[in-house]
Amino acid sequence: MTQDRREFLERIATGAVLATFPTSVDVLGAFRSPTSSAIAEEFDLTWVNRVTGKYRAVFDVPEIDSGYGVWRASIWVKQYMDVLKAGPRDCSPVLVLRHHGIALAMTQAFWDKYGVAKENTVTHPVTQQGTDRNPALLSSSRNEVPAELDEVALDKYIGRGGIALACNLAFDDMIQLVSKKDGTSGDAARKTALAGLVPGVLLQASGVFAALYAQDAGCKYLRAS
Repeated sequence: MTQDRREFLERIATGAVLATFPTSVDVLGAFRSPTSSAIAEEFDLTWVNRVTGKYRAVFDVPEIDSGYGVWRASIWVKQYMDVLKAGPRDCSPVLVLRHHGIALAMTQAFWDKYGVAKENTVTHPVTQQGTDRNPALLSSSRNEVPAELDEVALDKYIGRGGIALACNLAFDDMIQLVSKKDGTSGDAARKTALAGLVPGVLLQASGVFAALYAQDAGCKYLRAS
């Protein structure tokens, strides 16, 4: 999916462009996305039941930005615990990986096989040099970052109970990478891309939907990248 088309569909999802069309035009039919079809029921919304902390925040991550958007969710929890003496259960962070940030939702194996770094400008969060590693999944065990940065990685964040959501519209970019390399399309390419998601990341109808639904659950919003 091209950037312009994806942004257009996201604007439709929020109703931002509907007023520009005559009411007789079936806009949603003409620009139908997977979110308005029968597969909409696949989206797991039970994560909202885990947003129970006294302190709630949604971190909007539309850019790769060296993985900093992902790091900020963990840093927020740590600072609230240090400064406000909050307990781990007092903080409910929600990450929304959308737009270019969808790449952060994919495993390193997917990055390696489908050349994610070749399609994006990716810099190492510490050295600021170009890298082909997913900056949200770096580890000191591979000498990629200092040990004190291990806990801000996406997999560690999810392992602690952090909520990580991904935009289904932006996910088309990952499906296209599969199609380009494997020569597959449709359900087959989507199935391969789904297998490349970092375990625990939940696809949502769109990043816009996820960010707003998190706010419905009481989360304060932060543009994190």
